[in-house]
Amino acid sequence: MIYLMIRFNKGKRKAEEHWQQSTVQKIADLGATKSLEILPLIDWHTSTSHEDLKGEAGVSYLIKTDENSVLFDVGLNSRQSDPSLLLQNMKQLGITTDDFDIIVISHNHLDHVGGMKWQRRRSFSLTTHQIELGEKAVYTPILMAYQGLNPICTENPTVIAKGIATIGAISNQDFLMGRILEQALAVNVEGKGIVLIIGCGHQTLSKIIKRAEALFEEPIYGVIGGLHYPVTDSRYKVMGIKIQKYLGTCKLPWRPITIAEVQENIDFLKKQNPKIVGLSPHDSCDASIATFRSAFQNSYKEIKVGEKIIM
Repeated sequence: MIYLMIRFNKGKRKAEEHWQQSTVQKIADLGATKSLEILPLIDWHTSTSHEDLKGEAGVSYLIKTDENSVLFDVGLNSRQSDPSLLLQNMKQLGITTDDFDIIVISHNHLDHVGGMKWQRRRSFSLTTHQIELGEKAVYTPILMAYQGLNPICTENPTVIAKGIATIGAISNQDFLMGRILEQALAVNVEGKGIVLIIGCGHQTLSKIIKRAEALFEEPIYGVIGGLHYPVTDSRYKVMGIKIQKYLGTCKLPWRPITIAEVQENIDFLKKQNPKIVGLSPHDSCDASIATFRSAFQNSYKEIKVGEKIIM
């Protein structure tokens, strides 16, 4: 416990020092897309219109712009089934690996890379084994590997396609999981602004927004994805233990996230006046989602597997 406390405090100081010392240049040549479609392939809730779709405490979104399609994260595959829930859902939705040309991994956590096996290997997989993915471009926040591919480490902000950029890796320190480096995607929708697509939000919402403001002239139009607000419950449990309340909060385990903190983040986000907001249920409880839904009302979008969010 003493070691963990020392590591946590040291890691927090380093993460904050890194943030304070980091400088980014405006991205002037991002370009824009006229259309943006986000289709959840893995998340906790599923569409009631598709009875055969399965949910889990992981994330995978198919993001389509005018010219590109991005697979953002690859889910959890908690039971390590083959085919995975991701591949099963893709089949139900008529999607194959030919339907995306880019893969982006938000961070190296099991619920985003296909399971603990792949997290430990600093890799990722769409099912229990690494399938052939052709010559797809892959962008990861840390050095990662995939057989037959050459993932590019985008520690710094990087334009990856017309109108699409990663905002670069932002670090934080978790008490039990150690250092976390996570990146989010930014998509510039013509005439509207920047839509941020987030995996877990370990970076903190405020730093994600501040980084986006430093990178882009365009306003924040939308915020979609995970922000890790497991206030009253955890989707992922082990022997009845509410794992998400203690892992990944980047706080001391005995000081869990409160609904008051969720409200503070909502108040901060409201100042950006976003037109689209959707909170992933994979790592946030129903109480947090209800608070977001109430705060943003008609601007709020439910994130459910099989239901497209179109802008």
